[in-house]
Amino acid sequence: MFLPVVFWWYPEGMSDAPPLVPARTAPAPAFGWGAAVGTLGGLIGLGGAEFRLPVLVHGFGHGIRDAVRLNLLVSLITVAAALAGRLAMARFPSLGGYGVEIVAVTAGAMAAAWLGTGLMRRLSEGGLTLVVAGLLMGIAALLLGEAVLPDGTVPPLPGDAVVRAVAGVLFGLAIGLVSSLLGVAGGELIIPTFLFAFGADIKTAGTASLIVSLPTILVGVARHARAGAYRSRAVMTTLVAPMGAGSIVGAGVGAALVGWAPVALLKAALGTILAVSSVKMFRHARH
Repeated sequence: MFLPVVFWWYPEGMSDAPPLVPARTAPAPAFGWGAAVGTLGGLIGLGGAEFRLPVLVHGFGHGIRDAVRLNLLVSLITVAAALAGRLAMARFPSLGGYGVEIVAVTAGAMAAAWLGTGLMRRLSEGGLTLVVAGLLMGIAALLLGEAVLPDGTVPPLPGDAVVRAVAGVLFGLAIGLVSSLLGVAGGELIIPTFLFAFGADIKTAGTASLIVSLPTILVGVARHARAGAYRSRAVMTTLVAPMGAGSIVGAGVGAALVGWAPVALLKAALGTILAVSSVKMFRHARH
């Protein structure tokens, strides 16, 4: 597995050491990393952006601010392809009675994504590194918890539409904030929200995750684009495009292998990797 090798090999000083591969001249490695991360994400049911962010920082030498922006753009490619594939290759699952919840979560997520993108520009590099490290540690804790704890019997929220709408907006605010500050699609939070808070089945939760994620990511990408974050044609063609293509391929491979993978063990391993990456970011921010 490539990710542990990079995280343990890379020296403590993230930005003052040369990157493993210069981002501007690395389309093949970008595709490879995208495929590797996408495969891991597909195996555990996520887009993989949580693991792509440390790769962009540790492996390609990007500052945390640029890494988040690039991660968001690759996440957009991945989610759009996943949604298109679901529509083209399988019957679109019925969303049942979850229309109110989907609209509410999407509204909250889009609002928070807009505000979070602006907040990211106001934070210092060190402050943003601390925030990102904390969020990665939180996701690591979720993965480790899911790996070691048995499936619980968390009762869903009451069926009252107003209660669910208000809760959906609040959940969406948290999801959009995480999405904008990490550059992720937010599936690691959206899917559990629909599973446990709203009582949806896993297929409905997965579809809802894609529906909520796409406009949420678009908001963040649009705001970054307005600020000129994606003007470098070299970075777009040698990093974003091949990494996005690799992520799409890898996600498909991971989904195909999920029946043979020890998912609980994989979640524990990847949670540990994220925790290690988070600690490295905390140490870097302190210095």
